[in-house]
Amino acid sequence: MSVANFHLLLLASYCILMLRGCLSLNLNLSCEGHLVALFVFGDSLYDPGNNNYINTTTEFQANFWPYGISYFNPPTGRFSDGRLIPDFIAEYAKLPLIPTYLDPKNNEFVHGANFASGGAGALVESNAGFAVDLKTQLEYFGDLEKQFRQSLGDEKTDQLLSDAVYLFSCGGNDYLSHVGNNDSILYPYTHKQYVGMVIGNVTDVFKGIHEKGGRKFGITTIAPLACWPSVRAGRPGNTCNEELEIITNLHNQKLSEKLKELEKQLEGFKYSLFDLNTEVSNRMNNPSKYGFKIGDSACCGSGPFGGIYSCGGKRGIKEFHLCDNASEYFFFDSNHNTEVASRQYAELYWNGESSVTAAYNLKTLFEGKGSSALGREEL
Repeated sequence: MSVANFHLLLLASYCILMLRGCLSLNLNLSCEGHLVALFVFGDSLYDPGNNNYINTTTEFQANFWPYGISYFNPPTGRFSDGRLIPDFIAEYAKLPLIPTYLDPKNNEFVHGANFASGGAGALVESNAGFAVDLKTQLEYFGDLEKQFRQSLGDEKTDQLLSDAVYLFSCGGNDYLSHVGNNDSILYPYTHKQYVGMVIGNVTDVFKGIHEKGGRKFGITTIAPLACWPSVRAGRPGNTCNEELEIITNLHNQKLSEKLKELEKQLEGFKYSLFDLNTEVSNRMNNPSKYGFKIGDSACCGSGPFGGIYSCGGKRGIKEFHLCDNASEYFFFDSNHNTEVASRQYAELYWNGESSVTAAYNLKTLFEGKGSSALGREEL
């Protein structure tokens, strides 16, 4: 064999090995060589600006200054000074920013789509008429699936949907939006009944996506809303809401149990549950450990803890304060964290240990095939 032929054979063998081992290259490539798509559902923690395109109020929008000041100019509608968790996950997965589904300029969704809407709940009743609820977001995904089948054909669509990762942030508004003046979110339900309805609706959406071929899901626990700046600012003595703490803790417990059930019930169902509740609590209670100076007050807002939702001066209250350096704060406004916090979460979500992300981290889900068995050490 000539030297030239030997080099060609060596190169061919190397390419075959590379293809077989492509999942370990951290390029978010399946062995067919295409990027794994990311579909995003949920609320303001993930909304990239969908609420710019619906008939709502400025309470449910963030497309004005000073939102976006750390990264976007002009503001996109993200409820932050910069990027959100899905933006960083897309970066780690070698994807472009996932397009806002309702933006009429966007018509290319092969890398995924973001359906999230600020104020959205798992229950249709949560902020009804002002946000796109989770059930409607699923309907939008169904429309997109039909579009894929027309443009890509069934085989490529099945592969795309099976390989894709589905990211969720939902439930918080179902509890926050129903806190009345008497601090009760129960009437006419018990804690267990109310949480059961929320988890039930989330489960229905998971099953709906699974029926369309989705296999890999990422979702966060609900943050400690009871001590949110917006909650404390409205209470006597600026105290945390004990009932809200009880019901969000119950939600997180039941969500974990339900995901374990779905893994047994649904073929190929794999999930990453990110413990956002613990990570938020850590940063609120010990901000300096995570690089923040202020952990319990908002950079932008007014009133105690910056907890009055006045950031930007377009929500009924024109007067507000804005800090000099958003990166020093954990909260940007009274309900939403800063870009720095989102990056920290995304890094843990992407590559965290099982104590932070169970059963898998997102990196494992992106690198694994939708129908295959996944393990942290397999890839």
